Amino acid sequence: MDMEAKYADLRRAAEETAVVDAHAHDLLAAGSTLPFTRCFSEADGDALTLAPHSLPFKRSLRDIAALYDCDASFEKVEEFRRAQGLSSITSKCFQAANISALVVDDVSKFNEILELESHNAFAPKVYRIVGIETLAETIINERTKEEQKTLWNRGMERRKASPDLEEEHKGKSQATGEYATLLPESLSGSSWTLDSFTEAFVAKLKSVTNKIVGLKSIAAHRSGLDIDPSVSKVDAEDGLQKDLATRRPLRITNKNLVDYIFIRSLEIAVEFHLPMQIHTGFGDRDVELRNCTPFHLRSLLEDKRFAKCQIVLLNASYPFSREASYLASVYSQVYLDFGFAFPKLSVQGITSSLKELLERAPIKKVMFSTDGYAFPETYYLGAKWARDIVYRVLLAACEDGDLTIQEAIEAVEDILRRNALHLYKLDVVHEKVINIDDNSTSSSSCVKKDDVILVRMVWNDASGQHRCRALPAERFYGIARNKGVGLGIAAVGFTSFRDAPAAGTNLTCAGEEIRLVADMSTLLRIPWSRNEEMVMADMITGSGEASEYCPRNALRKVIKVLLDEFNVTVMAGFENEFYLLRKSFSEGHEQWVPYDNSSYCSTSAFDGASSILKEAYSCLKAAEIVVEQMHAEGGNGQFEIALKYVLCTLAADNQIYAREIIKSVARKHGVIATFLPKPDLNELGSGCHVHLSLWENDQNVFMGSNKYSYHGMSNTGERFLAGVYHHLPSILAFTAPHPHSYDRIQPHTFTGAYLCWGKENREAPLRTSCPPGVPPDFVSNFEVRSFDGCANPHLGLAAIVTAGIDGLRRGLKLPPPTELNPADCASHERLPHDLLGSAEALAADEIFHELMGDKLVTSVIAMRKAEIEHYAKNPVAVHHLIHRY
Repeated sequence: MDMEAKYADLRRAAEETAVVDAHAHDLLAAGSTLPFTRCFSEADGDALTLAPHSLPFKRSLRDIAALYDCDASFEKVEEFRRAQGLSSITSKCFQAANISALVVDDVSKFNEILELESHNAFAPKVYRIVGIETLAETIINERTKEEQKTLWNRGMERRKASPDLEEEHKGKSQATGEYATLLPESLSGSSWTLDSFTEAFVAKLKSVTNKIVGLKSIAAHRSGLDIDPSVSKVDAEDGLQKDLATRRPLRITNKNLVDYIFIRSLEIAVEFHLPMQIHTGFGDRDVELRNCTPFHLRSLLEDKRFAKCQIVLLNASYPFSREASYLASVYSQVYLDFGFAFPKLSVQGITSSLKELLERAPIKKVMFSTDGYAFPETYYLGAKWARDIVYRVLLAACEDGDLTIQEAIEAVEDILRRNALHLYKLDVVHEKVINIDDNSTSSSSCVKKDDVILVRMVWNDASGQHRCRALPAERFYGIARNKGVGLGIAAVGFTSFRDAPAAGTNLTCAGEEIRLVADMSTLLRIPWSRNEEMVMADMITGSGEASEYCPRNALRKVIKVLLDEFNVTVMAGFENEFYLLRKSFSEGHEQWVPYDNSSYCSTSAFDGASSILKEAYSCLKAAEIVVEQMHAEGGNGQFEIALKYVLCTLAADNQIYAREIIKSVARKHGVIATFLPKPDLNELGSGCHVHLSLWENDQNVFMGSNKYSYHGMSNTGERFLAGVYHHLPSILAFTAPHPHSYDRIQPHTFTGAYLCWGKENREAPLRTSCPPGVPPDFVSNFEVRSFDGCANPHLGLAAIVTAGIDGLRRGLKLPPPTELNPADCASHERLPHDLLGSAEALAADEIFHELMGDKLVTSVIAMRKAEIEHYAKNPVAVHHLIHRY
């Protein structure tokens, strides 16, 4: 086998992975006068005139010309840019770069930049990093400007009162120097003190922590990285006054003040679990390179106050890449970002830099970024060369025996995407648009494909039903992609028996309109319908805020609380049980009967349904939903497809797409797939068991250790599971949300009918699990078995996480595990045996009202009670639900 064939999968991973750009800057707005030559060089003035004679410039110009399909000359590229327009070339560059998320800092040295929200037109997800020195300067300059304005007005009043003073200043304009005729060049007369500055700075920074994903320092630009963790307030006060006495607008350069701002910011970063990016190595012309080696940070890294604060060394620390690699290998809180090197160095320089980063640093700590700025081509070039060099370096590692091919493929995913997702806690889900027409994947894009006719905007309501609006592709990509489509708010209160809001939801047809707005990171080519796409929709209010009734937002909210308070996130994987039913006629009446009559894990059952199951698997794979196993279940015509665990926000989206795929493929084969909990009361029920684990910094923190283990769980794991145990009756209103759900949850049926938990006990509703590869004394995850196919997966997971947060907050403890069938133990309390009991438990459970939102919980309770009443009066109506679930 030749080398190209041997490493084809590795190359494909490098070329097709939708990247997370973890360090970038704002794009220029239309009309900017910044010369295009700045796209290729950090130089300015006369130095910029020689930039075209550098190796990176010549290579980059050819790359851009190839992308634009024009002659490889600077003049022809500029001509193409002018003809196409800024919006068009930006879309082209971002589409080619295949960027699924953009992390943009606010440390821009250019004027006429785009607002952050405008970047959403080019990248599915955009997040903000706050520059601490920039924020400090803005606070001081804005308040000082107000003080100057006050002084100006007073001066004007004095001049009007004194003819001599008026004559002296005659002809002078306020516009020449911004009140300069009355004010000194410095700010030494400012009212700022260190205490007043600190109060304003800390308050402002804390006020934006829920809107950002990290902080950034450019201390290297100002005074170097030899930061004093113990800088005194006296020295900082002196530094502030010295900087105020220099010039205006203020530019902070005094080392004592820079160090003080850095330490205050790092304290806030620790408090709110925010990473701190630090510029290191080469950069702008004002950098004193000797002060920019990351080795200067060692005293800071060894300060116990900041042992848990994640420090990201930017720019590959070039030319100190080896030093950065060493620091990342010996300090747990140090991470590496290799932006700037790509593509600002020669190919050999880029390759050498990445190799040096990987000499010692764990792969889990190395992250991609473009360091893109101003021009969209910088993002394209950064992504293009990162993919190429990551492939080359990892291929060489395979040839040297450092990595296997599979390990190298995993490294590609880690470096280009996963590491940044985990470190910055980004809510990014599907990162590729799938095109199965040629059985291949294509780059993620927000641009309409020529063959797409319709786009389905999909949502799953609180009754667990899948709904969609189908839009012509031209309208979706032209308007609705950004503006959304209207939906009467009453629709969020629809029940499973009637498309009208339930009484008590406080929702009416005359209520406000919400908008369904596409989450473009979930855009997916529909595998079973050649000319259609589908995308998950968020519910947004008229003011642009997330609706309190939006299930996806409910899950995101509680996950953020878990992250902010405990620095923990949740992985989840669903096991989907469903029945395949075929149409039959008996005495002229239509019936739906089981697809076969085979037994559990029957090979004949799998053979009989293999065409359906194989097509479902292929479609799931095309959607990047990983199937771990599938088999025939115990009921006649019953099957199970288990999905691999992923971040729980993605798991919930995957669950909706998986049910869509399975039902649609079955329908194509002339049968129906139903996830109804008990379509036949004489058969086994269908569950939707979900496995959950807790993670912190890529470590499973649900699992116990030699330091602490309660039946295999960590202290964090025990408290979280204790919260779920304590609130399980309330959780059932979300995970077993239909009156019909309780026909399934019965003793002796492996469904969890009693309030208990157990290790590998499938009669318990909560089961801790020890899969192969986990030491026998420990458990890796827990399973909630009282979860079924009528549940909205976002709401079900949100309820579980909410309960877990309460367990962590209150330090709840679990009772001893149940080793036997709880039905045989008189001491075990029965869980609610009907939906009314669960709804009443939820109504009295304040934590759900607090974290998930009172309006949402109130509407859910009203919907559950309406369904209880309806199905009590119409018991046979449940049989029609096989078409809805």
